[in-house]
Amino acid sequence: MQARSNRPTLAVHIRHLNYYFGQGELRKQALFDINLSIPRGQIVILTGPSGSGKTTLVSLIGALRSVRQGSLQVMGRELCGMNDAQMVDVRRRMGFIFQAHNLFESLTATQNVEMAVQLHRNTSAKRARAVAMLQQLGLGHRVDYKPDSLSGGQKQRVAIARALVNRPQLILADEPTAALDQQSGRNVVNLFRKLASEQQSTIVMVTHDNRILDIADRIIHLVDGRLESERQ
Repeated sequence: MQARSNRPTLAVHIRHLNYYFGQGELRKQALFDINLSIPRGQIVILTGPSGSGKTTLVSLIGALRSVRQGSLQVMGRELCGMNDAQMVDVRRRMGFIFQAHNLFESLTATQNVEMAVQLHRNTSAKRARAVAMLQQLGLGHRVDYKPDSLSGGQKQRVAIARALVNRPQLILADEPTAALDQQSGRNVVNLFRKLASEQQSTIVMVTHDNRILDIADRIIHLVDGRLESERQ
């Protein structure tokens, strides 16, 4: 009988990825020959100066931009050559955390999170799941507040709750703790750790927040669109 492989399942597998903005004389290369493998359950932090390609790389992994050159496999699916409908299907299995909160101002914190709940159709189950996630992020006393009654940091935590409520296989985060105080930021990264260890969720995060670098299994540094160094 053939022995089972102990090689971990790859959440992200990138080979010879290049990316360009614009066309013709205006074409500018943003990423150069990126090669990167991220096993399932790892927490990876991308660092580097502004304009180094971090956000572009995350947006490609998240199927928010089309892959034009090279290979980019996410959760076993090749993104290069995908049509729009296929890319939407891939995105449904991810959680996204952006610097902009993108909350609906007319909805409460709970209702904003409920919009992402896909596993339960009945209203009571959706609310219970949304409230539980908000409580984990220290917002149990703000579940029925609308965004105009929340601070910037509280809005960010609602956005994080919305991204995490479905326990996604892959979480992509762009400066998730930038607007948070030290304790709130620590609550968020502790939740990231829990998802990685218990659910085998993979987290790829762009950050300049030195307070949370200790969460990472790997820190990858980009400069001018190239992977320059890696620290584990």
